[in-house]
This record gives sequence, C-alpha cells and structure tokens, in this order.
Amino acid sequence: MTAPSSSGVLERRRVRGGGGLPRPRGGSRKSNTAPRPRGGRRARGQKAPWLYLAPALVVLGGLLVYPVYQLGLISFFEYTQAQVSGGEPTTFQGFGNYAELFSDSQFWQVLLATVVFAAACVVSTLAVGCALAVLLTRVRAVPRLALMLAALGAWATPAITGSTVWLFLFDPDFGPVNRMLGLGEYSWTYGRVSAFFLVLLEVVWCSFPFVMVTVYAGIRAVPSEVLEAASLDGASQWRIWRSVLAPMLRPILVVVTIQSVIWDFKVFTQIYVMTNGGGIAGQNLVLNVYAYQKAFASSQYSLGSAIGVVMLVILLAVTLVYLRLLRRQGEEL
Repeated sequence: MTAPSSSGVLERRRVRGGGGLPRPRGGSRKSNTAPRPRGGRRARGQKAPWLYLAPALVVLGGLLVYPVYQLGLISFFEYTQAQVSGGEPTTFQGFGNYAELFSDSQFWQVLLATVVFAAACVVSTLAVGCALAVLLTRVRAVPRLALMLAALGAWATPAITGSTVWLFLFDPDFGPVNRMLGLGEYSWTYGRVSAFFLVLLEVVWCSFPFVMVTVYAGIRAVPSEVLEAASLDGASQWRIWRSVLAPMLRPILVVVTIQSVIWDFKVFTQIYVMTNGGGIAGQNLVLNVYAYQKAFASSQYSLGSAIGVVMLVILLAVTLVYLRLLRRQGEEL
C-alpha cells in the first residue's frame, strides 16, 4: 500500500477547514491587528492638543488669570489713596476687608437688589428671546430679515448709547413715552422700582438678540419631521415648545442662560448712566456700581477688590451648581 502524497494531505486539510500549511510546532499564530503604539508615541499624542492650545492659554493667563490674582491680592491688604500715593506703607489685613464688608448692612441690601434684578433680567431676556426665535420660524422671509436686522442693530448698539436713548424716550419733559401713555411729567428714575424697571427694559432690549439668534439656530437644526408629528398629534405651540423643543435645545439653553446670568449680574453701564450713579441715596445700586463707588469714589481700593472677589465667587458657584444639576438629569454638555 502506497503512502499518501503531501499534496493530497494538504488538499484534505483545506476541505476540512484546516487552512494552508501546518503551523510550526511551538510557534504562535500571528495577530492580524496592528501593533499597539508605544508609550512614548502615546504620550506625544496626548500632549499634542495642549501644544496647540498653549498660545491661547498664555494669552488667557495674561488677560484673565493675572488680573484676578492681583484683584484677590489687593483685597487682603490695606490699600487706599494713602498707600497709592506712597504716604503710608501697605499693611496686610488678612480677611479684615471681608469682615468689614460683611458687617456693612448696605452691602447685603445691594447684594439682594443685585440678585433680584439679575434674576428678573435673565428670565425676561430668555422669555423674549425664545418667543421671538419661535416667531422667526413662523413668518416669511422678508419679515424674518427685518426682525433679524432690527435685533442685531439693538445688539450692536453700545451700552452707553442705548442707555442714553432710553433715557430720552422716558424723559419726563421731552420723552415720547410719557406723552403716549398720558403720564405727564412722571419721572421714571425717581422711584426705586420704576428706575430698576426702566433699566431692565434697556438690558433686555440689548440682550435678547443673542438669545433669539442662538435659539433660532437650534430650532432650525431640529428635524422637521419631529415638529410635524407633534402638530399632527394635536399639540399646541406651547406644548411643542415645552415637550419637544425645550428638551432638545437644552444644551443651547444652558449656554444662553449662563451667559445671561454673568452679563446681568455684573451690569454697570446701564445702572450708572440711567440712574446717575446708583439713584437717589444709592437706592438703585448693584454690586458692580457699589464696588466702583468704594474703589474710586471713596478711594477704598481694597474694599472694591473684595467686592469683586465676592462677585466672582458667586458667579462661579451659580454656574457650577447649574451645570451639576443638569448633569444629574443625565444631560451631557
């Protein structure tokens, strides 16, 4: 009986799924996957993004980190006009400036007024901006273009110019608003509530375009099939916004809300111009104007710096708490 040939054995192994040539003994099958990068190459790949960001981080460090550091440093020293002129040496106070600030009843009144005023501005700005963004999706091209141009014009107007224009509109002697409403010589800036309301109108007027344009861009990115399905189900416009658009636009709404909180909490120009530096007997003071008065009108630069640090801490805390609450709800930002 003759021995089987090697070609016949190889052929039977192919038929049985054995593949080609037999594996050598003691050897290992080679992997088809690409070799993993070495540690040095991986480390270089992780450092590459930071190298690209380095120029921007250097600029931000010079424009943001260093001034904040100086602000915090001055708040721990006695720094008044005497120290600026060199008549007296600068002495370390520790938390003495903060203790003096927190023991001042006017500071807490101004803080409360700032929080209430900023909250009203944020809510009003978001409501007007979101409503007009929805309106832009419902009107034709020409009215949409006119509304966009008008809004961008308000957004581009400098704060001091817009404040002066609004003062003229509500002027008790020559303003057209009092004549149209039949209020005679009513002074909007005399009372505390009416003055804050007038400033709120101006702040919303120059702030809502950002919200409107941003939310409108987000709405246009929502698939039209989703909105059509909601309409076919009989949902009203308010229900579509609350149950469909708002959840899908939550990342955008987070951005505009945080921006509005930061802008409205540190309003300065509108209050200073429209209430003539804080109103009668400081009844319309907010923290930014209060810090300016302490630092430059009273030459208490250390107290003004302490107020600035308190504002920074409050804004950071509000932003972090808001983001944490959203992430608890499962929203990835």
